[in-house]
Amino acid sequence: MTKKKIAWVVDSSAYVSETLKNHPDVYVIPLNIHFGQQEFIDGVDLTSAQLYDRLRIETESIKTSQPSAGQFAELYSKLDKDYESIIAIHVTNKLSGTISASMSGAQIAKVNVECVDSLSLSAGITGLVDKGLLLQEQGLSFEEIAIQLRTYATKFRNYILIGNLTRLYKSGRLSSVQFYLGNLLKIKPVIQINNKGELQELDKVRSHKKAIQYLINKVVESVQTEGAEIVYIMHANALEQAESLKDAIQMQVPNLQITIGEISTSLAVHAGEETLAVLWYAS
Repeated sequence: MTKKKIAWVVDSSAYVSETLKNHPDVYVIPLNIHFGQQEFIDGVDLTSAQLYDRLRIETESIKTSQPSAGQFAELYSKLDKDYESIIAIHVTNKLSGTISASMSGAQIAKVNVECVDSLSLSAGITGLVDKGLLLQEQGLSFEEIAIQLRTYATKFRNYILIGNLTRLYKSGRLSSVQFYLGNLLKIKPVIQINNKGELQELDKVRSHKKAIQYLINKVVESVQTEGAEIVYIMHANALEQAESLKDAIQMQVPNLQITIGEISTSLAVHAGEETLAVLWYAS
């Protein structure tokens, strides 16, 4: 049997669009979500609606964990039978050990896998897979594709408006002082994944309306100065806000392609309900 060219593997922190979900060569390996002693598989036995219901009442610590090296090894061994090459694109290693587990799994399975650190998450991974599939159509080898994707990853732009400081605080991504002052002063923090894949606080805005305008300004500025062509608006159970944001952006840049999607449950655990984010790649 003739092997297919490239298998694409992403972890479930990625935004898996309908196109990727139905693509025969794209495979998703899920992260795990822990409510106390209970463990759930991201996107498999815990829906986003169920997650938000639990987040509103949960008092126990909620954590996420990456797939094990053994799970990756099992997947890569199976894919190696059907594909010539495998490219795996994962959430930034500054926020998760997923890519390390992926590399270990490839070593265990004795399969050559190009593991690419997205330096991002969510739709950032989506954009890299879309870019990779385009490069594959152009006839590049899987090694050449991986090299180009690592360069492309540094062009990732993102602005994240946290909807719930409590979740970010409980997940350990926010200090007690930041949490207290943020609630006291009704501050809306805008955070960002920088081009090293690190989470950093970018700005503080004093009202939700001003925070939304901040996101709009950043998108419009990038379209004008960096040639951004495709923007993702990601949300955590905030579809109406996402649609309103899309309309506001397109009033200023009508030809901009904008996709709305929901962040994965493994990310919502940390970001909290009503989080909004705009993400894109500079041209």
